[in-house]
Amino acid sequence: MTKQIYILNGPNLNLLGQREPEIYGRETLADVEARCAAIAGPWGVQVRLLQSNHEGQLIDWIHEARNIACGIVINPAAFTHTSVAILDALNAFEGPVIEVHISNVHKREAFRHHSYVSARAEGVIAGLGIEGYEAATRRVLTLVGA
Repeated sequence: MTKQIYILNGPNLNLLGQREPEIYGRETLADVEARCAAIAGPWGVQVRLLQSNHEGQLIDWIHEARNIACGIVINPAAFTHTSVAILDALNAFEGPVIEVHISNVHKREAFRHHSYVSARAEGVIAGLGIEGYEAATRRVLTLVGA
């Protein structure tokens, strides 16, 4: 079976490239997927990029990843600051988890400074734009010895 890295994205990231480009840039999730696939491919690892505006769907994908993925890269978006349920699901996943934020959340509103997901993540990347996903993919590959 081919190894996979799940790249999970939370609410409003379906609008990446269109919504607030001054904060999030003009590249899309398709661009993120292509960049990460180019990094993982030579290691024989596939990426599966998924996005949902629904917390329960993200949790279902995390559960699914338990049997399929060697690691998870997750940008929970606004759920970062609110979802104990996503944290609990990630705690049931045995592989590495890297948390990604396109913007530097620490330069933004105070409510964005706390992350439930960080308690589970092996690493947190914020403020690198979509390059953060690439760094996270590389880190997962290193951690799983791909």
